[in-house]
Amino acid sequence: MEYVKLGRTGLDVSRICLGCMSYGVPERGTHPWVLDEAHSRPFIKRAIELGINFFDTANVYSDGTSEEIVGRALKDYARRDEIVIATKVHSRMHSGPNGAGLSRKAIMTEIDNSLIRMGTDYVDLYQIHRWDYDTPIEETLEALNDVVKAGKARYIGASSMYAWQFLKALHISEKHNWSRFVSMQNYLNLLYREEEREMLPLCKEEGIGVIPWSPLARGRLTRDWDEKTSRSMFDEFGKKLYKLTEDPDRKIAQRVAEVADHHGVSRAQVALAWVLQKDEVTAPIIGATKMNHLDDAVQALSIRLTPEEIDFLEEPYIPHPILGFR
Repeated sequence: MEYVKLGRTGLDVSRICLGCMSYGVPERGTHPWVLDEAHSRPFIKRAIELGINFFDTANVYSDGTSEEIVGRALKDYARRDEIVIATKVHSRMHSGPNGAGLSRKAIMTEIDNSLIRMGTDYVDLYQIHRWDYDTPIEETLEALNDVVKAGKARYIGASSMYAWQFLKALHISEKHNWSRFVSMQNYLNLLYREEEREMLPLCKEEGIGVIPWSPLARGRLTRDWDEKTSRSMFDEFGKKLYKLTEDPDRKIAQRVAEVADHHGVSRAQVALAWVLQKDEVTAPIIGATKMNHLDDAVQALSIRLTPEEIDFLEEPYIPHPILGFR
């Protein structure tokens, strides 16, 4: 395993982050395809054995049960001071007023709820899951600063938004001497490269760690295009992400398969290697519901794509609608 600093911080993170949306109680939340606790724990244990120390979840995943499962497993399998736990806040956690968003009330309530579920005194990285258009960003940032000052989070990060929004947030934090976002969790893979236009250059300039979600395009880059999985059949959000650009996307997926055959490796390794070779990227967030998913992710670290292979993979790409923000 390789380890790098997260942005300009001194925090050491593995170059692979395990995304834990796949772990939870199937009957809770909106993801009936998730693995329950008994089936989730071996993946968390194996990730630690492979040297992965970076784990990402969210309060909303499986109605909070992802945080519970991840917290218990990490407590059993690893030393807290070696592990980096990231979670997120924004999505609706209960009906009625103040059940979602990034108000001071919501943030202060949800950080405490997340800590209770995970059985820890602090999280290493507390991220806003999306931009809140109904709350002044100043209110959100001051509340996050207070979370850090209270010792409940070591760092704060952001997720998918427009580059102008992210820069505005960074500016306001600097103006008030508040804790600054150190990471951006954005949507980036061979099928969606719009982040290359503004967000990635901004992160590079500002020293922000980039931890992309869905680097394998929800598995579409890892299998034959028409092959279905239990997740793909129920993943309504995933269907929206790739609905409008199916023809060029299919060509890219075919080229991933060709490059993988040439190297004698899996398609997942090639698709992930492409993300890992981007200078701005710190640690892609991968999901794992089969053990080979973890092995593929780690093995992708040793693959070096040539400039010609990268051009071959990228050539069919066409501009995509802005996706993943809401």
